[in-house]
Amino acid sequence: MDERKMRKVFFEIHDGLPREGPGNFESTQKAYSMLLNLPADPKILDIGCGPGMQTLDLSRLTNGSIISIDNHPPFLEVLREKVVQKGLSDRIFVREGDMFNLHFEEKSFDVIWAEGSIYIIGFERGLREWKPLLKSGGYLVATEVSWLKSDAPAEIKGFWEENYPAMNDIDSNLKILRSAGYHPLDHFTIPESAWWDDYYNPIEKKLVTLREKYKNDDQTLQILKMEQQEIYYFREYADFYGYVFYIAQVH
Repeated sequence: MDERKMRKVFFEIHDGLPREGPGNFESTQKAYSMLLNLPADPKILDIGCGPGMQTLDLSRLTNGSIISIDNHPPFLEVLREKVVQKGLSDRIFVREGDMFNLHFEEKSFDVIWAEGSIYIIGFERGLREWKPLLKSGGYLVATEVSWLKSDAPAEIKGFWEENYPAMNDIDSNLKILRSAGYHPLDHFTIPESAWWDDYYNPIEKKLVTLREKYKNDDQTLQILKMEQQEIYYFREYADFYGYVFYIAQVH
């Protein structure tokens, strides 16, 4: 399948969504509340911010400054407009950037936040490569899709082995955190509603429209079918996997 076309259709599906992955304010708030003894105005790096709903959520939870980076300019433009509308230009700084090649001085940040994005670089690689950017005692907070049970049916195991073979269970991810030089403080699974409300439900509505638009384009219809299949699997197998918030501190 043409990779350029896949990318184009992917962004057409995801354009205008409230979030670019599962999440909600309550989960972001819960995770942030676990960060103790932060300075009054912490410096936060939000990696893979997308259109920035969690960025704006963070701005409600802290008086600190937030640098938000993503490599997709249309997402950044959406966030910039919201930042201006809400009068947050003095606290939220939106930049185009590559999580594989971050240009910040070492020990620049009190918090690195990666909500629904660390899988792009890989959980372990992200932890190791981003760690030097944290101040002593700084925090890394990330969500990562994780196995919740060990006896998942073959159908859903096969789906994730094909689409994200690096997916681990919670204990394995905690071991990865420790081996990368972090102290895991806590973790929790976001609720199923956080997948549906601002993510899967809006996608399903878009898929109806896009199937009609591309009804004579078999290749695009196949991409849309794959997206619908992902939603079907979560509807059927949500007990076996989910997005887990991992909250960790550097030694």
